[in-house]
Amino acid sequence: MNFEYLREVAPQLLQGLSVTVEATAVGMTMACVLGLIVASVRLLRIPILGRVFGLYVLFFRNTPFLIQLYFLFYVLPELGIVLSAMVVGILGLALQYSAYTAEMYRAGFESIPKAQWEAAHALNFNSLQTLRLIILPQAIRPILPALGNQLISMFKDSSLLAAITILELFGTARQLASVSFQFTTLFTAVGLIYFALSYPSSILVNRLQSRFGRL
Repeated sequence: MNFEYLREVAPQLLQGLSVTVEATAVGMTMACVLGLIVASVRLLRIPILGRVFGLYVLFFRNTPFLIQLYFLFYVLPELGIVLSAMVVGILGLALQYSAYTAEMYRAGFESIPKAQWEAAHALNFNSLQTLRLIILPQAIRPILPALGNQLISMFKDSSLLAAITILELFGTARQLASVSFQFTTLFTAVGLIYFALSYPSSILVNRLQSRFGRL
């Protein structure tokens, strides 16, 4: 380990880390919102759209994330859709993880007794009102630990954004290593940074699981 070199490049690594955190935060927010929409449409059995979203979940859960990124970054411009690398990276994370969060929401919805739907309908609530006002607030609590695990996974998977030229934490380290050849120093430091942020988060998720239980 070359600690002197590490101190020299620390500002660049921190800049890369800020990109990683930004992509993860925005990507997870979008994934949670999109996943909720997908799960709600499927739960309410909206014609045609429900089937489309079912295929959406099936596709994104069963294809490699890296291939999805390459498609968005290299194929979309040929179709006339040109986006910046950062936008593509965040969009890729959101699409990939929304398929998983949709299944988590669905599991949460199904954990609520059907009698609550029947009681709400007896009070003249329509299906959307029942879902928004009664079912969703109860379903969120048990899936919080699972969503926390997805956030940690997204934080680690964001390193794949380096494949589409985004200089997040791993991409920055790889670029620096290609010039200085300090592979051991840089990749050890990056690995420790990921661990230092992921491990405390996993402890928090375990506490959430203890408090809210598992689905």
